[in-house]
Amino acid sequence: MNLRFQRVSLAMLLLALAGFAALNLLAYRHARAMLHYAPGGECTGKPETLSALAKLRVLLSGVNLPRPADERPPAVLAPHAYALAIDAPGGIRLSAWHAQNGGKAPLVIFFHGYGTDKTRLLREAQQIYAMGASVMLVDFRGSGGSSESHATLGMLEAEDVAAAVRHARKHLPRGAPEIILYGQSMGSAAILRAIHEHGVRPDGVILESVFDSMLGTIRNRFAAMGLPAFPAAELLVFWGGRQFGFNGFAHNPVEYARALTCPALFLHGADDPRATLAEGRRVFEAAPAPKRFVAFDHVGHESYAARHPEPWRAAVRAFLAPFLPPPAE
Repeated sequence: MNLRFQRVSLAMLLLALAGFAALNLLAYRHARAMLHYAPGGECTGKPETLSALAKLRVLLSGVNLPRPADERPPAVLAPHAYALAIDAPGGIRLSAWHAQNGGKAPLVIFFHGYGTDKTRLLREAQQIYAMGASVMLVDFRGSGGSSESHATLGMLEAEDVAAAVRHARKHLPRGAPEIILYGQSMGSAAILRAIHEHGVRPDGVILESVFDSMLGTIRNRFAAMGLPAFPAAELLVFWGGRQFGFNGFAHNPVEYARALTCPALFLHGADDPRATLAEGRRVFEAAPAPKRFVAFDHVGHESYAARHPEPWRAAVRAFLAPFLPPPAE
């Protein structure tokens, strides 16, 4: 009887180990699919838009994220806008557009979100340019005209933020020293990490839809799929970090925010399923003053400038007013 019990126990142990190994293999594949852009195919990275069958396919094989790119010319930003290349660490080349708006105009540098490219913030850049600021739209390392094909939810993209600021301070013609960083989702996280880890010191930041931790935003994606997050989210964060050589559990914008030394405007959608309103407020509360938090009702993880143009414009204009040159008489 004792021998039979031992055999059953050993079989159960082996089965559990096999299941654990299979779960980790699946998590590794999911992490790789999530953090590496595909050369093409249908995008399955927005779980709330998928059918039940499509969700099952994603569960078994991982998401398919075509590499985000846009072939439009810089002139869509402003008539005299031009393309430029920025060198980042590791031989990475970043693609960007720049439009100068007078010698004393502040420069607003835009950093897009996960699964998008610089043109995702084109509307915001056009309107801020119309307010009197110079603007620069940057493709993160894996998007648009940049050299790579991966994304790390702001972890390594923080190096891209630092590289863009260095380039702007060294090469762009500006008569005023002010640089304001504008981020959206992953871009917001990358800005905060660049400030915390890489010594970037902007004169102001505008942060849209910022999440409070890498683990939290991964959990939110499982919630959007209608699936339990534990332990799959933890495994995705672990294996994603291992693939790129970092600790994903330490990627926490709520901690980075404590290093802010400039005015900050936080913009957040009240119904955002990817970075919840509560998460955005936690990051806001961690940031030192001066700061302001603006919530937009009935908006998810999308453009506030498109959905609520007047409130967005009023909040941004008020924030930028101290930096903008006085209107010509």
